[in-house]
Amino acid sequence: MDLERKVFTKEIGGRELKLEVSKIAEQANSAVMATYGGTTALVAVVMGDSDTDLDYMPLTVDYEERFYAAGKILGSRFVRREGRPSEDAVLSGRLIDRTLRPLFDKRIRRSIQVVTTILSYDEENDPDFVSLIAASAALATSDIPWGGPVAGVRVTKAGDGFAINSLNSKSDNGPEKRAFEAFFAGTDARINMIELGGNEVDEKDVIESAKTAQVVIKELIDFQKEIVSKIGKPKASIELKEPSEELVKEIGSFLDGKLEEAVYAKDKTDKSDKLGELKKSLYEYLESKFGEEGLRGVEGILEKKIDDLVHKNILELGKRPDGRALDEVRDLYGEVSLLPRAHGSALFIRGGTQALSATTLASPGSEQTVETLEHSGKKRFMLHYNFPGFSVGEAKPFRGPGRRDIGHGALAEKAIKPLIPAANIFPYTIRVVSEILASNGSSSMATVSAASMSLMDAGVPISSPVAGIAMGLIDAPDGRHKILTDIQGPEDHYGDMDLKVAGTKDGVNAMQMDVKIQGITVDILEEALEAAKKARFHILDLTNSVIPEPRKELSEFAPRILSISIDPSRIGEVIGPGGKVINGIIEKTGVESIDIDDDGLVYITSGSKESGESALEEVRAIVRELEVGEVIDGEVVKLLDFGAIVDLGGGKTGLLHVSEISDKYVEDVSSVVKIGDKVRVKVIKIENGKTSLSLKRAKS
Repeated sequence: MDLERKVFTKEIGGRELKLEVSKIAEQANSAVMATYGGTTALVAVVMGDSDTDLDYMPLTVDYEERFYAAGKILGSRFVRREGRPSEDAVLSGRLIDRTLRPLFDKRIRRSIQVVTTILSYDEENDPDFVSLIAASAALATSDIPWGGPVAGVRVTKAGDGFAINSLNSKSDNGPEKRAFEAFFAGTDARINMIELGGNEVDEKDVIESAKTAQVVIKELIDFQKEIVSKIGKPKASIELKEPSEELVKEIGSFLDGKLEEAVYAKDKTDKSDKLGELKKSLYEYLESKFGEEGLRGVEGILEKKIDDLVHKNILELGKRPDGRALDEVRDLYGEVSLLPRAHGSALFIRGGTQALSATTLASPGSEQTVETLEHSGKKRFMLHYNFPGFSVGEAKPFRGPGRRDIGHGALAEKAIKPLIPAANIFPYTIRVVSEILASNGSSSMATVSAASMSLMDAGVPISSPVAGIAMGLIDAPDGRHKILTDIQGPEDHYGDMDLKVAGTKDGVNAMQMDVKIQGITVDILEEALEAAKKARFHILDLTNSVIPEPRKELSEFAPRILSISIDPSRIGEVIGPGGKVINGIIEKTGVESIDIDDDGLVYITSGSKESGESALEEVRAIVRELEVGEVIDGEVVKLLDFGAIVDLGGGKTGLLHVSEISDKYVEDVSSVVKIGDKVRVKVIKIENGKTSLSLKRAKS
C-alpha cells in the first residue's frame, strides 16, 4: 500500500521543518504531520456536513498529549493512561485557538474541529511551534473556509540580539540575566497572538523581538502558500448566516435614539438593567410584527449594532461607554491583612473588578510534583485563579478550573514568578490563590496586583511589586485606530484587541494578546505598550501606598523553617533505615516535617522556633564529627563491668572506661554513675570508629 506522501521542507532556526501530507487520517477534511527536530505533531481538521442551530461559530481546538511521545509512562499506579489535559496542554491548545479563531468568518454555523496530537517530543524543540504550523497548513490545504495561513515562532534573547526557536537547553532564560521568551503569531503583515514571559524586559526589546518574529512568520506563510498552490483543495461553498434586510432595518429603526442611552449608562448594573429592558421591548415589538419565527438572528443583529456604536463613538468622538478618557485607569483600591488566619492576604479593586488573594507558606516537602509531556519535576511557587459565576452575576455550577481559569492563573503566575526569591534565600513552598469576587474587565491583571500585595503581606521577600493592565483597541478598515487603557466589559467584548501587560517599575514580566481582527501592526503594539507602561506605574503607586515593602516578620500562623547544610554522604545517617531516624526526630521534637535535598540541604519546618531548634540540634548531633579533646554532654545508657556506654546524641556512643571515671579507684561502676545520668565527658581517643571518653578529665 502506498501512503502517497507529499513532503515539504524549510529551514527555520537552523533546523529543518518538515510538513507531510499523506493518506494518514484521510477521512478528515485535511491532515498534516509536522516534524521539527525530534518533535512531531499530527493535526487533523474536520468540518460538519450541515449547519448547527447555534447562533455562533462552533469551533473547537483540542491539544492531545501522548506520553509515549517522550518515552514516558505516567499516571497513578492504577491508571496508566492519559486523562484530563495537563495545564501545559490546556495552554498550548489556547495558544493555537487564539491564533486560528480570528481568521474564521463569524457567520459560519458548521461545527469545525482542529485536533493536535503530539506523536513525538524530544525536549529540545517547542511543540507549540510545530503544532501551530501544522494546524495552519491543515486548514489552508483543506476545503474549510478560512482566512489563513498563519504561523508563529518562539523568540528568545540571545546576547544583544534575538534567536528564533532556540533549543530549549540553550535558551538564555535565567532570571538573573533579565532574559525573556516570547511566542508571536499572525499573518504575513500583522501579529494576532502574543505570549511572553520574562524578567523586567524593556519594552524596546519586546518591539524588536516582534519585528524579528514577523520576518520569519512571513517566510513561513509564503512556504505554506506554495504548498496550498500545489495540493490545496478548493474551499467549500457553505451558507453564511445572514439576517434578512427587513429585520435589520426594523431593528435599526426601533433602536434609534434608545441604544446609546442603554450602552452608555453610568455603571454596570444600570447598563445591564437598561440593556435588558431594551432587549425585552425589542423582542416584544418584533414578535408582534414577525411572529416567533421572525426572531431568529435578532441577538446577532443587536450585538452588531452595539459593536458599531462603540466603534463609532470611540473613533470619532473619543467617547468610551463609561465616559473615561482613552488613557484613564478606573478608580483603584487596595487593602492587606483581611484574612486573620491566612499567612498573607490582599484585596485589589479596579473599577468593577475585584480580586481577593491569599498566600499560604508551607514546607519544601509541599512542592507540587509535575509530570507532563514537557516537564517533570517539582514546583515550589503556584498561583491558582478561581472565577465563580457570581462574579458576573450568574448562577453556574462549580466544576473545577476550566481553560479560562487555567490560562488566567498561568499568566498571573508568569508575571510574578521571576521575583520569587530562590529556595536558599526563602525555602518555603508558596501557594497564592486569587478569588475573583466581581469582574468587569481584566480579572487576570487584577490578580497580579492582589497576589503581589498578598505575597508582601505574607513576608515573602519579592524583589519588587508587580502590577498589570489590559489594553484595548478600536480599529477601522480605513486605518484609523484608538488605543484604550484599562478596558472593561463592553470594550473587551466589542473591541478588537485584548493586550494584557504585567511587570514592575523596571520592565515587563508577562504579556498576552488576543484579537478579534486579522491582527495588529508593530506600530500599534508599540503605542499600546507605551500606554500600558504609564498605567502600570499608576497602579504600582497604589501598591506602594498600601504596602511599600514585604513584611519583616512572618505571620504567627506561618510555619518556621530552619536549615542546615550537611555532607551529602551523611544523608543516609539522618534518614536512617526505613526513615527510622528522621521520623524519630520528628516525633521527639514535634516538628511538622524534615526535608532533605540531594545536595545535603536539610529543611526543618515547625510551628514554633523552639521545636525547630531542637530538631536542628538532633541533626547536628548526627552529622557532628567528634574530635579528640572535645568536651560533650551525654547520657549513660548502659553499665558494664569495666565501664559505661554514654549516648553522645545523633546515634553516637562512646565508652567511659572505669579508669576514666574518677581520680580515685572505682571498684563498682554503678556506685558512681547510673543509667540515665547526664554526664559531661571528654573525647580522649577515636580509633576504628570507636570513641573513648573520660569523665575525670572533663572536669579539668
